[in-house]
Amino acid sequence: MKVSGTDRLVFLVVILVVVFDQLSKFWVRAVFHPYEVKAVVPGFFNLVLAFNTGAAFGFLSGEKTLARHLFFVTVAVIALVVLVVSYRYFKEQGKVFAYSIGLIGGGAIGNLIDRLRHGAVTDFLDFYINSYHWPAFNVADSAITVGVALFLLGTWFDERKKALPGSNKEQQDAE
Repeated sequence: MKVSGTDRLVFLVVILVVVFDQLSKFWVRAVFHPYEVKAVVPGFFNLVLAFNTGAAFGFLSGEKTLARHLFFVTVAVIALVVLVVSYRYFKEQGKVFAYSIGLIGGGAIGNLIDRLRHGAVTDFLDFYINSYHWPAFNVADSAITVGVALFLLGTWFDERKKALPGSNKEQQDAE
């Protein structure tokens, strides 16, 4: 199996996301007490040490159970396998797709490490306006979000490009 330059860069993206995510979580766990809040930009952004035993936005969070923990670990492992398999196809579609999978994979690995080590994902970025708080999140969550957004934008631009008159895809479909 030949490793391309894109493969190396995507692997670097995954590693950088995991390292930055884990270092930031290590720092916040060392500096903060659970649920301690420190205002960074009053009225807009806090740092807070929170723990999410569920999925995105606290979905299925609550009392810790082995079954729920195994469920989330299993889902994360399956998602990573799907990403690795999908990467082989999507890297041929363009670098935006490859890097988006790298961001998503790095974020998934970062949160999986937390689940395996601590039984919950460490969240600490708290954005809000007045009393309306976005659920706290972390670097891994940010990488996943940016990766999904890049993937969707890449898909949207790819579809628009294919729809242009005279595009190769339109010509291939006509033949």
